[in-house]
Amino acid sequence: MNQGCFYLLPDHAGPDAPEQLACRLATDAYRQGLGVFIHTRDQAQAEALDELLWQQSPDSFVAHNLQGEGPRQGAPVVIGWQAPHQGRPLLINLAPQAPAFARRFNRLLDFVPPDEAGKQLARERFKAYRQAGVELTTAPAPSQTEDA
Repeated sequence: MNQGCFYLLPDHAGPDAPEQLACRLATDAYRQGLGVFIHTRDQAQAEALDELLWQQSPDSFVAHNLQGEGPRQGAPVVIGWQAPHQGRPLLINLAPQAPAFARRFNRLLDFVPPDEAGKQLARERFKAYRQAGVELTTAPAPSQTEDA
């Protein structure tokens, strides 16, 4: 059974909060030895997320690459806007729609932004995941001082 969690972003969250939290979650998963695929809405968001991961402090280094770049088997963390070629244990979704390939992952993480339009899109993704058989929970987004 695939499992997923929707992180509820706080009302004061900025527009880049999902990307910032995705980097933290990917870093935590990387430290635990899990392979991660971060699904973005488009190439521009993927490249921005790639840059965010490079800007982390040196003690938070995460081996990553954009989809189709880097080693043949991919880095431990891969960022892309198309369906991945190989499965990984964790999917972090930043796209506005639920990706059709979500069931190929053991676990997925998604986000509920504070704005009404973002919440509506999150509801649609929640419904699509549930219809695909993903067991879902919701949780408040971890704060900067908490482990994600």
